[in-house]
Amino acid sequence: MVEFGQIWSQLGSTMATIMFVYTISEAYTAIQTYLSANTSQRAKKLRAEVVKDSQTPLVLSMDDNEEIIDEFQGAKIWWYSNHTTKTSQSFSIYPASDEKRYLTLTFHKSYRDLITSTYIKHVLKEGNAISVKNRQLKLYTNNPSEEWYGYKRTKWSHIMFEHPSRFETLAMDPKKKEEIINDLVKFKTGKDYYAKIGKAWKRGYLLYGPPGTGKSSMIAAIANFMNYDVYDLELTAVKENTDLKKLLIDTTSKSIIVIEDIDCSLDLTGQRKKTKEKGDEDKKPEDSIKNAKENEEEKKGSKVTLSGLLNFIDGIWSACGGERIIIFTTNFVDKLDPALIRRGRMDKHIELSYCGYEAFKAKNKAEEEAEEKAKELKSEKDNGELAQEEEQVS
Repeated sequence: MVEFGQIWSQLGSTMATIMFVYTISEAYTAIQTYLSANTSQRAKKLRAEVVKDSQTPLVLSMDDNEEIIDEFQGAKIWWYSNHTTKTSQSFSIYPASDEKRYLTLTFHKSYRDLITSTYIKHVLKEGNAISVKNRQLKLYTNNPSEEWYGYKRTKWSHIMFEHPSRFETLAMDPKKKEEIINDLVKFKTGKDYYAKIGKAWKRGYLLYGPPGTGKSSMIAAIANFMNYDVYDLELTAVKENTDLKKLLIDTTSKSIIVIEDIDCSLDLTGQRKKTKEKGDEDKKPEDSIKNAKENEEEKKGSKVTLSGLLNFIDGIWSACGGERIIIFTTNFVDKLDPALIRRGRMDKHIELSYCGYEAFKAKNKAEEEAEEKAKELKSEKDNGELAQEEEQVS
């Protein structure tokens, strides 16, 4: 059950009221988004707000002391918006806003069960869906572990994700492309399936192939197709396994966690450890000083282990959140530990190679279709402008 911050119920003889007080929570934001999209057109006074990270940066919502009416399954619901301002003075190192906003929901008492059990869930679901549809995709990168703490410090930093790659622009075999798209659609619509089989709603993809074959472009195409944020995880900036879990908790649903060049990120594979141990047997005495310095640098660096990464992918902590994709990329799949890429962790292995005839043919066809569409749009625009000029002359 979603926690709404503070909820009061004032029950009268015929009417009931629920108050939603603004806190930094998804619930209040979802309700506000729902009202803005569905009922604010009926309000007499509107308030314009600038919303960050959204495709519609200017959002109109009902102003203070405004009331609007919504209907749901025959029930009439009144929403009322207002705010209070704190009058007492206080001093704080981290000052908070003196203004407290709230929404009041009023309905007939006979609809109490419908409102509390169905309508509120409906509002939250619709509000969240609208937010996801309108949001601007973001590209995150993790900050070094030692920089997480302090005022307004965060584990992730982000910029707007504006990569132009789409499946239509990828030069690859059409059958393989269709197979990947179908797999993504199946995953996105598979919430009930994953719950039925008792698995976390996540999927792993391993992209491998020579350098320059489009692994990063594939990630961007998947993000744009799924409308998911991208978390680019830099393992060398993570101090230890515990920090890896904290980063996972701080990610959102509907996201892609990417570890590029996994074979180069850290010394995680069993093969590399064996090679290192074999090399240590032939170590010369004169190399002791050099090795001591290397050991000192290793102590200062990341202590993330293969076990920690495996738990990150499909351990108990990996079930937090939902609708999440994990992608590894590598140029040398043979260097990876089999435990890291087995089915169940990396569910689908996608080999990306240099373009063949079919890939070039499909890409050229897509480019020709795009050019034709652009010409049609330009022609329609020119005809519209010409018609406007003729009307002005007449």
